[in-house]
Amino acid sequence: MEEKILAALEQVRPALQRDGGDVQFIGVDEHGVVSLKLLGACGGCPMSTMTLKNFIQTVLVEQVPGVTDVIQVF
Repeated sequence: MEEKILAALEQVRPALQRDGGDVQFIGVDEHGVVSLKLLGACGGCPMSTMTLKNFIQTVLVEQVPGVTDVIQVF
């Protein structure tokens, strides 16, 4: 599952980098909850929750079977 998550993150990474940000994969638990850390401009952005849930989570849930949620760690 980790390899598929990393591959999906590579697809969203260019959009984040265009805005001066990035994403770091922290881990995935036995319930399919993926932990991510938003970096750069994305880490301190007031819209980071929307980016995480409406963009990154949508991509991961669609592309990686078993992913149920995405959370941000600081």
